[in-house]
Amino acid sequence: MLDTLQTTGAATLGGAWPVVWTLLKIVAVLLPLLGCVAYLTLWERKGIGWTQIRPGPNRVGPMGLLTPIADAVKLIFKEIIAPTAANKGLFFLGPIMTIMPALAAWAVVPFGPEVALANVNAGLLFLMAITSLEVYGVIIAGWASNSKYAFLGAMRASAQMVSYEIAMGFCFVVVLMVAGSLNMSDIVVSQTKGQFADMGLNFLSWNWLPLLPIFVIYFISGLAETNRHPFDVVEGEAEIVAGHMIEYSGMSFAMFFLAEYANMILVSMLAVLMFLGGWDAPVAALSFIPGWIWLGIKTFVVVTMFLWVRATFPRYRYDQIMRLGWKIFIPLTLVWLVVVGLWIQSPWNIWK
Repeated sequence: MLDTLQTTGAATLGGAWPVVWTLLKIVAVLLPLLGCVAYLTLWERKGIGWTQIRPGPNRVGPMGLLTPIADAVKLIFKEIIAPTAANKGLFFLGPIMTIMPALAAWAVVPFGPEVALANVNAGLLFLMAITSLEVYGVIIAGWASNSKYAFLGAMRASAQMVSYEIAMGFCFVVVLMVAGSLNMSDIVVSQTKGQFADMGLNFLSWNWLPLLPIFVIYFISGLAETNRHPFDVVEGEAEIVAGHMIEYSGMSFAMFFLAEYANMILVSMLAVLMFLGGWDAPVAALSFIPGWIWLGIKTFVVVTMFLWVRATFPRYRYDQIMRLGWKIFIPLTLVWLVVVGLWIQSPWNIWK
């Protein structure tokens, strides 16, 4: 079917077809993603409602299923108010700089064997480079608002994001060492081989088991990187109102909101690809179910863990967050980097 579409398109549009085809693929990834982002907000409110023994949003549509649509329409039609003293250009650039990397990173995320917008060999490097751009959007938004609350929130957010990016980077490096490739598809394929996989117990050959400390550090760093609970001091309502997006309204505010949830899904998807076997079935007996369904189920479970953490734990103090990042996670990942390096060089190497 895809071959027929490509042949017809190339015959009809000629030289313009490659551009049109790429745009179609981008839309095919982004539309479902934005749908997932919208409904993740509902799932979060419902989930937290259930943990507090209440129904959650249940007014708009059956069982509240149209709530995200109503929220989106409300935000689209709200006026975007720029403060008089704000730097107008940078003020409107901030939200765009925040959401752009959250969406651009999906270019190298594989949804099956060799199924990615760009199946590039340096996929992991591209991800690290793109996601580190996000901090600029936060800094720009905080500074351009010309408000001390926004600026203080931006300083906190940027320091926190930079701190935990280092720990996450080391987690990526450890996975890269055991997989022997920067290509995201190859990283998943490397987890489908081994003694347990031959026995049909695929889930025991995934990276989460030999690299368990790295998996835990990656997950907690992911919470901090996306400014989620218990690391959300950026919008600690009791101290600094609402962080770097306090002066924003309407669609500008919606962009920050979308970026936060798109990042949660991205971090969860990366956790699944690097540690939980990607599209691989947990046991060989279940491999008749298509891979993309497994990828979706696993990502949903990891995202739900983000919400579970929010419903369970109190907020950290800011100095505790920085101490955890610099004095615990970075030294731990460095030690584990050396341990895995020695393990790979030893006769007990399990990743041959």
